[in-house]
Formats: sequence, C-alpha cells, structure tokens
Amino acid sequence: MEPEAGIPIPRNPYSLSWVNFSRNLILAYQSFGVVYGDLSTSPLYVYTSIFKGKLQTHLNEDAIFGAFSLIFWALTLIPLLKYVFIVLSADDNGEGGTFALYSLLCRHAKLSLLPNQQAADEELTAYKYGPSSHTIASSPLKRFLEKYKRLRTALLIVVLFGACMVIGDGVLTPAISVLSAVSGLKVAESKLNNGELLLIACVILVGLFALQHFGTHRVAFMFAPVVIIWLVSIFSIGLYNTISWNPKVVRALSPYYIIKFFRETGKDGWISLGGILLSITGTEAMFADLGHFTAFSIRVAFAFVIYPCLVVQYMGQAAFLSQHLDQTPRSFFESIPESVYWPVFVIATLAAIVGSQAVISATFSIIKQCHALGLACMTVMFVTTFLMALVIIFVWQKSVFLAAAFLFFFWFIEGVYLSAALMKVPQGGWVPLVLSFVFTIVMYVWHYGTRKKYTFDLHNKVSLKWLLGLGPSLGIVRVPGIGLIYSELATGVPAIFSHFVTNLPAFHNVLVFVCVKSVPVPYVSPDERFLIGRVCPRPYRMYRCIVRYGYKDIHRDIGDFESQLVQSIAEFIHREAVEPQFSASESSSFDGRMAVISTKTLQSSSNLMVSEQEDVDVGISIQSSKSPTLQSLRLVYDDENPQIRKRHVRFHLPPSPGIDPAVREELMDLIQAKEAGVAYILGHSYVKARRSSSYLKKIVIDIGYSFLRKNCRGPAVALNIPHISLIEVGMIYYV
Repeated sequence: MEPEAGIPIPRNPYSLSWVNFSRNLILAYQSFGVVYGDLSTSPLYVYTSIFKGKLQTHLNEDAIFGAFSLIFWALTLIPLLKYVFIVLSADDNGEGGTFALYSLLCRHAKLSLLPNQQAADEELTAYKYGPSSHTIASSPLKRFLEKYKRLRTALLIVVLFGACMVIGDGVLTPAISVLSAVSGLKVAESKLNNGELLLIACVILVGLFALQHFGTHRVAFMFAPVVIIWLVSIFSIGLYNTISWNPKVVRALSPYYIIKFFRETGKDGWISLGGILLSITGTEAMFADLGHFTAFSIRVAFAFVIYPCLVVQYMGQAAFLSQHLDQTPRSFFESIPESVYWPVFVIATLAAIVGSQAVISATFSIIKQCHALGLACMTVMFVTTFLMALVIIFVWQKSVFLAAAFLFFFWFIEGVYLSAALMKVPQGGWVPLVLSFVFTIVMYVWHYGTRKKYTFDLHNKVSLKWLLGLGPSLGIVRVPGIGLIYSELATGVPAIFSHFVTNLPAFHNVLVFVCVKSVPVPYVSPDERFLIGRVCPRPYRMYRCIVRYGYKDIHRDIGDFESQLVQSIAEFIHREAVEPQFSASESSSFDGRMAVISTKTLQSSSNLMVSEQEDVDVGISIQSSKSPTLQSLRLVYDDENPQIRKRHVRFHLPPSPGIDPAVREELMDLIQAKEAGVAYILGHSYVKARRSSSYLKKIVIDIGYSFLRKNCRGPAVALNIPHISLIEVGMIYYV
C-alpha cells in the first residue's frame, strides 16, 4: 500500500524511522483480516482430522503429545523459518507469490518463452530491482536452462500448476472452514442434524460471497478486529487448558515425542500427517498477499502474534485431550470452558468467515497476472521451495550448494507431508487436484496458442524494402486522421499490415503501430511507459509506440492515452531533430531508434501547447433552452450519463521562429491528423493449425485455443477501444 498523499515526510531521520515503524504497525494490523484468517482458524479441525481412522486405536497421552510436537515443529520450520525468514525476502518490487518468483527468474535468466522482450525493457527502474544479473552470465546452470526450450516449458508448467493449486483449493476452503465452525452448534444443540448444519453454512457462504463487491480492502479492514479477538480468545483458552488439565504438555516441545509417536503408531501415524498439515494451511497467503503489505509488517504479525497464539492454543487442546481421550471428534469446542462457550462460538464462526475471505481474495488475485485439503496446500509449498532454490542462485547469486541445501532440507520435510496427503486422494483430495489440472491445461493452451501466433507474426514480418518501394503514399490514398494499428510485435511491421493495405481503399495520414505488452515486473512507472520510434523515413509519417505494463498494472483510460500518444510523438520528433543518436540510418535496428518519453518531460515540454474544453455529445439545444421541463431533463441526463461529458484536448504549435521547417511541418501534420480523428485498426485473427500438424496440435489449436478466444474478452474490449472508432480486418493464421 502506498502512503497517503499529502502526509508531510519529516526530515529528521529518527522521525522518519518512527513514521515507517508506525506505518508497518498499521499494515500489520490490517494483515490480520487478509492474510491470517485461514491459518488462525486451523485449530477448529486439526486434532479432529489427525485422530481419524485407525489412529484412534493408538489414543493415549504419548500419542496426543506426539501430535502436538509435530504441529509445533511444522509451524516452526515452514511458516516461521522458511516463509518469514527466507521466502519473504524474495519479493519482486514488493510483490509476492508464485508468479513473482517466476518474474524474478525471467529477468535474471532468459527463461521466458515469449520472445517479445527488448533491451530497452532492462532499463526500467523496476527491472533493475535486486542484484545485477551480469555477474552470473557465465553460470553453467543458467546456460543449461536457457539452452533447452523443454526445460523452460517444464518450468512454466510447474509455475502454472502451483498457482492453479491455490485456485482449485480456494473453491473448497470456504465451505470447509465455515462448516467446521458451524459444527460447534452440535455440541450445545445435539438435536441439530447434519442437514440443518449444512443449510446454516450455505446461508453464511452466500452472505460472504455477496460481500465481495465491496472490495478486499474494505472487507479486510472490517475483519481485522474479528481475527484479533479470535487470537486473544484461543490464546487465553489454550493457556487456561494447559494450566488446568496437564502442564506436562510443555515437554512435548521436544522433538523426542515425534520419534516416540512414530515408534508407537507406525504407518497409521504417517497417514495422520495429512491432518498435521492442516495446521499450516494458509501459509502461502503470507507470500501471495505481500503486495498489499510489507515484508516487515507480515513478519511482525506472525512472529509476535500469530505464532505464539497458535502454539499455546494447540498446546492447550493437547493438554485437554490427554485427560479426555474420547473428545477428539470435536476437540476444540469441547475444550472451551462452559462459561465462555457461546461468545467463543460466535467469534469462531466469524473467524472462519474471515478465513474464507482470505482464500477468496488470494484466489481472485491469482486469477487476475496468475488450503483446506492438505494435498493442495503442500503442492504449492513444494513449488515455492523449488522456485526459491532457483532465486537463491540466479537472483541472490549465492552458491549452488546453499540452494541445494535449502531445496533438499525443505523438500524432505514437505515430501513426507505430501506423501501422507496423497492418501487423501480417494477420500476427496482428488477434487482440488482435478480442478488444478483443468486450470493448468486451460492456462497452458492459452499460452501455447498465443506463443504460436506471435511466432507467426515474427517470421512473417513485412519487408522494409517493400514499404520503401511503395513510397510515402503506400500506393493508396492517404486521408486526414491518425490510424492506430494494434499489433503484438514489438519490432518490425506485422504481416497483417500488408493485408490492410491491399483490402482498405485509403489509409490515414499518420500511422502508429501500437504494441501493448506486459513486461516481467509488477509495475511500470508512468514516466517509463511509452517507447516511441519511427518506422520508415520522415515523409511516410509512420511511427511505433510500445506501451509497457507490469503484471499488476491497470490499463489507463483511452482518452488520456490518445493525448499522451500525440504529445509523446511530438516530443520524439523534436528530440530526433536535436539529438543525433535518433537520426540513425534506416538499416539500423528499430530498438536502437526508440526513445523513452517521460510524462514529466511532457508536462515541462513546450513543443505543443495544450488547451482543454468539455464536449457534450448531445443536448446542446436543451442546455440553452429556457424550458423548465427540458432543463430538468438535462440535469437528469447529466446525472445518469456522466461519461458522455468528455474532456476534449486541442493542440497548438507554440510561436517559436527558430524551429526547423521540416519539424514544424511534421508537427502540423500530427496536430491536423489528431483534429481529424483517431481510428483503431485491429486484425480479427483466426488461428488454425497447419494441415501437416499433429493430431494433438490440431485439437489444442483448432478446438481448445479457438474456444478460449471465442469466450474471452476481445482485444478491443481488453484495450478499452471505443467501438465507434474501431476498424477490424479478418486474417487467418496457419501456425
């Protein structure tokens, strides 16, 4: 979260430190409502899940203590040691999650499968985040991964599968968390049957999803006090149970009880690890939701509040169960002192709702750039461990041996839990697994089709000699206006342009090839968003604009884009005239002739004078009418249609006699073209597999990719292009 605008920044370093510390404390408070809901509600069902099936035959004090020891060390090694102290340090400009790790790796090693990256992208401020990658240019492991495309494809599939496991798990977690909390009613009201409990849970879940349109931040801010009250409650109950029932449970902090547990329970104890794993569900949210907070605030919240509260609560439950071995089916609610049962039940239900909200938020976040059943939870952690090992080598530039030690230490621990979680597949663990496979296939088919289409454009670019042979008129009539030709190509002229020239009777005086592309950084500063260059010599009036967005950026309004584009081109024309490095020969690379046009430069530039006026599309006569009825209709129309009243920007040349005549003429052509109107020209492409393609490829492209394209938002909608200004020309891609 960015600091609020208008807050003065103190110059005293001690005051600055206090401001940062206070801000982090506020963020830590807010994180309770977003990050820790799922993790903090695990005590509702962990012991119940552990002592199911054959492990009930081993119920005794040592087994209870052994289960608590496993929970304690699981919380200590994975959330505390791995995530809080190590993984949270691998942020990407403050962003966390599976894709953030993949983005870091793509920047420090050429692991991306889409070849649309340029040298200019490496100059982005966000791109340079972290250590420089030049010192590892000769790394054998890096060269090995970059050399083989299949390895890079496998890495992408691993990343997609890890993200999809969170999504698949997010489908189930809200229902399980709320149902576990509502089951506490059965302790007090034994007349309630399972059907009635299910109905109550469904009503709560419907209400929870109805709250989503208010936004994550508002809901989370409201939920934070609930989680804090819940944590205080479970800490107090845990401490009370420990003192009242069996203080000897403190001895179970020793790993000796883990060895004793497995020695007595054998295979049944190993299978119960799937229940132990539920104690750390929601851990990945600490890293996935990092972009909303700071690493320091999440560390403070977990280390000083979440961790001690959970440990004391699990300890208290173990102390209670050691004296009440028959109460494992509903251990949490049975362990609550009778005098505070109903207040704690209400808080538990609210906390379970918060836990569901945390998973819903994380799922929506992953679906936007890309835990209850332990299969799903541990798979994500497994993927994160693997990616972190690569980050240690490529980004942090540490020894391969250190990365291998990290990898094998945590893979050993997580592998043991994962092997036990696989036993849940027949009992329902297959549901998130199947969902994850489906989501992974959908994502990979989309990526595969997009990559094939881009490769076709890359290999079938229009020859520059052919354009030069047509002359400045391009062999057709050039009419007033600006034509924005959208293409995925960052260099060269796309093949579809020749299709435009041969099918359209006329073309605009000014042509701009616009490429809107994503770069492997979370955010691109507005000052670095536009790359402007020239295509063909000056008389052709053809330019290139590359608009760069990060994977967390939101696309700007199209009206602002038009004005900024005209100003950026004008700035480039002026800069080209005064700076010799932009006057390269026509045979030079397109990248070398492009310039980053900063918004700050545009604001201070005097190349174009800007004036604004408000346009009203309809109702001018109504506005000037003296009729009260028409005036009231006008007011109602303005209230219901605020978007119709648009800000119109007009450009003028400043009175500067020293300007070069050729530059003045080109700027005048640009201004007149803008006044004449802007048209958006897109290729309506149909992608089909070649006849010689394999049967599998035909299924993927002709059926899978085509289906996804038909059922996804079109480029015009995704780019916020006004329909009235849109021109589409169809073209078939045989890939």
